[in-house]
Amino acid sequence: MSLFFLILGVLFLVFGANFLVDGASVIAKRFNIPNIVIGLTIVAFGTSAPELVVNVISALDGHSAITLGNVIGSNIINILIILGITSIIYPLTVSKNTVKIEIPIAIFASLLTYFLAIHNNILDKMDGFILLFFFLCFLGYNTFLTITNKEESQLEVKSYSFPVACIVTLLGFILLVFGGNFIVDSAVNIARNFGISERIISITIVSLGTSLPELATSIVAALKKNSDIAIGNVVGSNIFNTFFILGTSVAISPINIPKSSITDLIMNIIASILLLLFIFKNQTLKRWHGIVFLIVYTFYLISIFK
Repeated sequence: MSLFFLILGVLFLVFGANFLVDGASVIAKRFNIPNIVIGLTIVAFGTSAPELVVNVISALDGHSAITLGNVIGSNIINILIILGITSIIYPLTVSKNTVKIEIPIAIFASLLTYFLAIHNNILDKMDGFILLFFFLCFLGYNTFLTITNKEESQLEVKSYSFPVACIVTLLGFILLVFGGNFIVDSAVNIARNFGISERIISITIVSLGTSLPELATSIVAALKKNSDIAIGNVVGSNIFNTFFILGTSVAISPINIPKSSITDLIMNIIASILLLLFIFKNQTLKRWHGIVFLIVYTFYLISIFK
């Protein structure tokens, strides 16, 4: 039953995030909110809503291992699994801006998290506020980048009427809350029943489930040969996860850092640096790079299950 509710929770999160974005975007357009603002807030929030909901619930319930494992696990999966699979489907070319600014920001975020965590073996509320401060800086950078872009941003929204959009938005929110509760409760039960730590459950199964929106978006972008979207989606998600989601979670409830989690924090850094090394010279993530990503993740899995 725990496995059933875990899968059901993942489905609720995926559909809930989509409904929330679709409904909220229609409502925002109805009030003449610019596409820039909708894209930087509603759409960005929607793709990271699964991680955010799971983390807030686990933080409120005191399951700190799930709180940390979900963010770090999602970041690792985003690069090693999602970019690994998508680059095998189609080699990914990335813009200079992503190579020079956004990926280094993702590396900085992973390093900052590591040093904050090992300082006192705890991420406390002050650390959460530090992460949220850098999130505001990143949001400001994104706003400046979007506004200075001469091309008019295009945003497709559903043709819902206003009442339908409100219902869809509310339904999305309800699905997210129920889905998040199902995932957290199921992960805790599975960990207890099988003698597996909450850390391992969260950094593998829970992280993969909450990363499904990024996986779907990146695979579709790769199939359509929109390679910059595929990489930009993953890098942006990792930055968002670390600065906003982890920052919010820690501000709600401090996280104790066990020795076993240090491996995860280091792998988070390695994955980001490996991505930069692969694309720094030719700005292209090739098929063999994707294979290396999957091999690295396989060895990482072996190491955490030992």
